[in-house]
Amino acid sequence: MQKLIQVLWPSFLVAGLVEILFFTVIAPQELYLFGQPVHFSPIATYSIGFFGFWLVCAASSLTTLFFQRTSEEVNRLSQD
Repeated sequence: MQKLIQVLWPSFLVAGLVEILFFTVIAPQELYLFGQPVHFSPIATYSIGFFGFWLVCAASSLTTLFFQRTSEEVNRLSQD
């Protein structure tokens, strides 16, 4: 559980900051998806954007956690 929190909490904070910066520069009405304008409400666009940013940030944190394993942890996992 602690490792899950170590991944999700920092990624949540960074996703919030990235969303603020992204939507400060780009209005939801100006977004295009596959060449077509996005017809979602601004709240839906903000929510989808936040969860997308959170997913990317969580993947980054999870990758960092994965590469912080010691050789003993890696060898123990391969023996089990």
